[in-house]
Order: sequence, then structure tokens, then C-alpha cells
Amino acid sequence: MPVTARTPANSNAAAPAPTPMMAQYWSLKEKAGDCLLFYRMGDFFELFFDDAKAAASTLDIALTSRGEHDGQPVAMCGVPVHAAESYLARLIRAGHRVAIAEQIETPAEAKARGGSKALVARDIVRFVTAGTLTEESLLEGRSANMLAALAQVGADGDVAIAAADISTGRFEVVAVRPDAVDAELARLAPSELLVSEAGDEPSAWTARQLVRRPSSDFSTTGAQKRLEGFFGVQTLDGFGQFGRSEIAAMGALVAYLDHVGTGGPTLLQTPVRHIASGRMAIDAATRESLELVRTMAGAREGSLLGTIDRTVTAAGARLLADDLASPLTDKAAILDRLDLVDGLARDALWRGELRVALRALPDAGRALGRLVAGRGGPRDLAQLRDALGGARLLRERLALRPDLPPLLARLLPGLDGHGSFVDELSRALIETPPVDAAQGGYIAEGYDHALDALRETARDGRKAIAALEAQYRDRTGIASLKIRHNGVLGYHVEVPARHADALMAPESGFAHRQTLAGVVRFNSADLHEAASRVTQAGVHAIAAEAAHLESLTEAAIARREAIAVSCDVLARIDVAAALADHAMSHNWCRPDLSDDPCLDVVGGRHPVVEAALAKSGERFVPNDVALSADDRLWLVTGPNMGGKSTFLRQNALIFVLAQAGSFVPAASARLGLVDRLFSRVGASDNLARGRSTFMVEMVETAAILAQATPQSFVILDEVGRGTSTYDGLALAWSVVEAVHEVNRCRCLFATHYHELTRLSETLDALSLHHVRAREWQGDLVLLHEVADGPADRSYGLAVARLAGVPATVVRRAEAVLAKLEAGREKTGGLAAGLDDLPLFAAALADAPAAIGDALRDALAAIDPDALAPREALDALYALKRLVADEG
Repeated sequence: MPVTARTPANSNAAAPAPTPMMAQYWSLKEKAGDCLLFYRMGDFFELFFDDAKAAASTLDIALTSRGEHDGQPVAMCGVPVHAAESYLARLIRAGHRVAIAEQIETPAEAKARGGSKALVARDIVRFVTAGTLTEESLLEGRSANMLAALAQVGADGDVAIAAADISTGRFEVVAVRPDAVDAELARLAPSELLVSEAGDEPSAWTARQLVRRPSSDFSTTGAQKRLEGFFGVQTLDGFGQFGRSEIAAMGALVAYLDHVGTGGPTLLQTPVRHIASGRMAIDAATRESLELVRTMAGAREGSLLGTIDRTVTAAGARLLADDLASPLTDKAAILDRLDLVDGLARDALWRGELRVALRALPDAGRALGRLVAGRGGPRDLAQLRDALGGARLLRERLALRPDLPPLLARLLPGLDGHGSFVDELSRALIETPPVDAAQGGYIAEGYDHALDALRETARDGRKAIAALEAQYRDRTGIASLKIRHNGVLGYHVEVPARHADALMAPESGFAHRQTLAGVVRFNSADLHEAASRVTQAGVHAIAAEAAHLESLTEAAIARREAIAVSCDVLARIDVAAALADHAMSHNWCRPDLSDDPCLDVVGGRHPVVEAALAKSGERFVPNDVALSADDRLWLVTGPNMGGKSTFLRQNALIFVLAQAGSFVPAASARLGLVDRLFSRVGASDNLARGRSTFMVEMVETAAILAQATPQSFVILDEVGRGTSTYDGLALAWSVVEAVHEVNRCRCLFATHYHELTRLSETLDALSLHHVRAREWQGDLVLLHEVADGPADRSYGLAVARLAGVPATVVRRAEAVLAKLEAGREKTGGLAAGLDDLPLFAAALADAPAAIGDALRDALAAIDPDALAPREALDALYALKRLVADEG
């Protein structure tokens, strides 16, 4: 459940500060808004007031106080600058946002500007938020980190969602109907969701963090100019034809990136416009039920993604997660992916070579993101060198194959064009550059002869200093004399205190610098001269390396679009090879895509359950299913723990995998594409939203009945179980009829209401099936096999006995059950009289319209734009009277 961007319950309203430092702090805190303010003081980021209290509580660090403000102690805590990233990660995970205030001048510059008492100038250089992270230590390598913005222009228009992962530059936008917003946000699972401060509150689960932004950010005119400026174009037409809402959403996202980056650069590829109908619609409840990329507990392990992920690159893992979250509905695109997986599946040697080559490649996409954002270094350039160099070799090997799958043949040119850049990086950088560029040492020997000369001077100087140390020992007779270096004194002579008197003498040639406990430090003219040569050469060498780093970074940024394309191609190859590898090792088959609304699976299996059973040495029992236009609704009965829910879920997952472009866990599979997937399997209460278990069940069922189409696939498990027996049976009965007669979609419906089996007599496309079970010597044996026909009984008492319910309770239940069954035989039981019910279609025809055609006609006749306020009020009263008359 998301939180609105956390405000540290702050009474941080600007107040008169007693010192210049506090005045500066309040000014920065006003700019930081609801973010925690990291205020740089020397080697620490300090936090004050309620910011300090919130951070200390989250980070479990000491809370202290410093001075007073308005007569109260100023709460204070701090984190060391060198370890700030680890603390930032914990604060971001806890839902905070952080503003970083750095010193933007040196103390010497401050003194020159304002005298000896001048305060060093500080400013906010960056906002660290959940959706705008680029640092490797703050991100999960195998998961995307999405930032999304939601915009609607006009009360009745489509809603647009723009989404970006700035760590890789991925940028997309989609326009959806208002009732499809939740499903689209569930697909994206953004870390931050931007909404207008004037808009309505989105659903509570849509994002980890909700951020309200000024309405002006969502202005279509301003957004278009902002986007044109960001991409350096005069018109957006070259990127596609975007609607007003799409432009508003993209513009708001770019405005936020400009705000958090304080105007600094950000990696964004040109926006890709998606069509909502091009992907299978899966709402949040269904995603959670099927555990596509996360389990219900939020873990990756145990989900479909965690079970089948054999990718060898981080980018491949992210793309696989996106594929499973966004199955396609375009048959040609699905076949392209399947052809690629098929080609790799058939050639184990080729597949193995590809995976070995890919495994050696670093995450160049995120390295590029850091470089563009100004947070990169020589290690990131080396990652580009290695990844693009590996891509070039891969391209050369693949070009030699005569039978490339069509998709791979189209993708391969995306790996071209980096030869000269890779060669330049190879000449410029050492094999493994340091992460931190401050100390230099990352430019390779021979790349810059002037730099080599500076390094040689520094090396010669250090040799001279070593020789000087030996000379001083001989001259003074002090064997323990050493020449050391630190950041304050630089190079100096150090001797034990007991030998210091000899060097204190005026004629010794040494000048006293510092006395410490046990040692005394000196300088000398010869040492100063040698040290100056070393220091100056080192400073110039570091400056020369920094200039090369800047030049190489600019070259990488200049070709960022081509690099991003290459990263995408490598990720797609990795996904296909991983899916092929998993398919071959788990005996999966290529699905056959049909134009008919069918699902014909032989030996279908649940991949996650099968993997879990394999760990304990058990075997999964496969099952068949055959849905078609004439047999599109299966009513499945049988005992608890018999495998009904697993059977339902495995067939839903087969659709997801097939339309994502993967082989499927079955001996054979033929299926017609699905536009929407719905799962109402299992339920829990949602106390935060005031919903009981039964209410959650009914809300999900209502969504299915309202949205499922003849091209949809629905799995329903035990509808009606959360209320009284009669109410539950009545609802389940009616839902089955509605799915059959109105939605007319493919559906698997599991139930314990055996009375529903009577529906097979009146619903011609409904068939009865059950999961098999047997009692043997008083014990229940669950066979986990799906067979034709209804179950002979529910075996509820046998399951209770298996679960360890006390024998006395089970025996009492048996006695009660005998009485109930005897009564059922006399009265006809729960379903008595249902045979006399009119058919569902007839009941629909006979039911009065909710509000008659007169109301619709009256509404259609109103032109809201032409009404004066008084006329609008009169029209509203007229509509209310019409409703009252209809009642």
C-alpha cells in the first residue's frame, strides 16, 4: 500500500534564526518542502528539528541537540558523507524523500567573498526520491524502477500514464479509459506516482509513493514546450501522434525530473507510445492472485518470474519481468518472439555460446544512466567498453549464421556502430578502473604522452624521496627515521621523540613542524623541493585524467540513443535464450496460436508448484483442459486440497506465458489469444479500505462481470463462500449464468456448491468436471487429477480429519451430516425449486430497465456547454423527477 510522499510531521515553517547558519538552513528547508534536508557540514550531512527526529527513528541512530531555537533545544542527527548512500537507501525504502544541500564554494572562496566570518554558501543540488534513483547501491539490479505521471485533460477524456525508468532511459506513454487506470498502474508498479494537486485521489495501492505536483506541470501547452525543449526538437510529431492527456502526463514527468535534478541532465529515450489494446489487460487483483512477478508477500522468489528467470544479465531480468507483466495481444509479435525462442531451443550449442557471451557483459544501460545524470565515473565507462565490445563480437558471430529467426535478424543492426567508440575506450582506460575518479589512475599508459610524463615525474620524485630517507638515516644515525605523508603537512620527516633533539639543532638542516606523543615531525629544504615536484606532477596528472574522463563521458552521452538500443537488443536476446533454456530443461512446449476462442492443453502443469514439489522429490500431476466456443465454461467440483485452485491458476499462467512469447508447461497447447485475464481465486480482507473478505470477493467478481469480453479468460474459485449458504449459492448460480449468457468468455469455475451441477441441463456451453479423490481404509487419498463429470461428494469431513481436527469433533460432524442429508432427500435440499426458475436470458428480458429510455433520452438531449447555471439546475431537477417517476 503506497504512502503519500512523507512529510516529517514538521513544524519546520520558516522562523527567525538566531545565527547566519540557521538562516541559511531555513531558506534551504523552505526549498526542500516535505523532503528531509541533508545539510552538508564538513564530513557529515546533518539533519535538524523534526527532520532529525524522523531520520533518527528510521535509521536507528543517535538523536542529539545543538543550541536552542525559540527557547527549545534544536534536535539534531547526522550521517557521514562517505556512507551516505546506505542511509539514503534505508530512508527511501521507508517512504521518505531527501533533499541534498551541498557546499557550493570552498571556505577560501567564502572568505574572499565575505571576510573571515563569511558562511560557506550551500544549495540543494539534488532531490533523492524513490522513482529517480540511478546509483547502483540504491537500486535492485534485476528490477526496473519506474516513475509514473497520471494526467487527464477534460472530465470525460481518456487518462494518460507516462512512465520512465531514468536509470536506463526507458520512456513510454499510454492512454487508457478511466476504468482501466488501476490495471495499467498495477502493470507498471511505479515507485512514485505523480498526480496533479487538483486531481482526485487514485486508488490506495497504485504506487509505493504518491507525489502531488502543481497543476501547472500538467498544462498541455506548457508540457509540449517542455518536452520539445528537453528533446531539442521543434515538434513532437517525429515521435508519434500524442493526445493532449499523453502530452500532459509526459510533460509533468519531465518537469518533476527537472525539479529533483535541479536542472541537471537526465537519461530519457524518445517516448514510445503504447496502445492499451496491444497488451493483455490484467487488473491488480489478478496479478496478485497469480503472483506473476511478486508473491503476495512481495517477494520475487516463489513468483512466476522468480521460478522461470534464467537470464544471465540484469537488463534481461528486467525485460523478462516486463514481458510477464505485459503479455501481448498482437499475434504477429508473439510469433516473432516464439520463433526466436524456438530457434534457440532447437540448438543447444548455439544457445549455450550465446549465454556464455552474455553472462560476461555488464549492465551498460544503467552505467549510461549514471553517466548522463553526472553521477558516473571511469568504472561506468569501462562497463560501456566491455558491454559494447562484447556486443560487437556477438554481432559478428551471429552474422555468420544463415538461418537467423526473423526477430533476431531485425534486431542485429542495433548492435552496430560502436566500433570506434569502443576502441577509444579500450585505449583510454585501464582494465579495471576505480569507482572513484578523485585519485586518478584510470587512464591507461600510452594514451596521453603528456600524462605519462607527469606520472614519470611523480614516480621519479617518489624515488628521490625514498633515496632522501636513506640519506637522512645515514647522516643522522637514526635508523628509525621515516619520511611520511598526510593531508595536513604533506611530506615530512618523522622520528621518535627521544631522537628529536639532534634534529632540533639549528645546524641540523631540519625545521620543526609538529610534536606528538612519542614522535616529532620535521621538514627540510631538500624534502620540500622533492615533495613539490611530486605534488605538482600528481595534481597536474589528476587534472589531465579528469579532462579525459569528461571528454569520454561527453562522447558516451552523445551516442546515448544508439547505446540504449544496443542494450535493449542484448536484453531481448538474453530473455529468449533464458526462456529456451528453461523450456528445454523442464519439457515445455511451443504453444500453437489459434484464431478461435479456445484453450486445448494436454498435460498442463503449474510451473511454480511443480518447481516447489521437485525440491522435495515429489511429482506434479499434469492435467488436460479443452475449452472451445461450444464448451467454454467448465464447472469444477471436488474436495479441498484436491488441486482445483492450482488447476485454475496453471491455465491462466499458460495464457500469460504464451502471450509473453514463451513456451508453456504442457505436452501440447493450442489457444486463442486473450484480451483480458481475470482471476478471482482466494481472498483476504482489506481493513485499510474498510472491506471484508466477502466484500473484496464481490468487488472482484463485479469487475469481471462488467469487463470480461468473449475474448477474455476468467478463473473463478468458490464464489459466494464468504456469506450465508443460501446467499452464497444464489450468487454463485447467478454468476455462472451471467458468465455463460452475457460475458460468453472462456471460464473455469471451481465450487463446493454441488447444486450448481444442475446448470449443465440448461447451459449448453457448460460442462461438469471434478478433481478425483478416494477414501482408502478411512484415509483420504487426493489424486489431483481432473476428470469428467461432477464429484460424487465433497469429502469435507475427510479433509478435516486429515488436517488434525479432533476425532470427537469429526464424529459429531458425521452425525450432523447424516441428519442434513436425510432432510435433503425429503425436501430437495438447498436447490429445491430451482428447476422451475426461468432461464437467465429470459429473466434479463423480463427485468425492468434500471432507468428507462426516457432518462437516457433526456440526458442525450442536454448540451452542458450551452446551459446557463440556472438552466443546468432546472435540468438536474427534471432528471431527478424522471428517476422518481421511474421508481
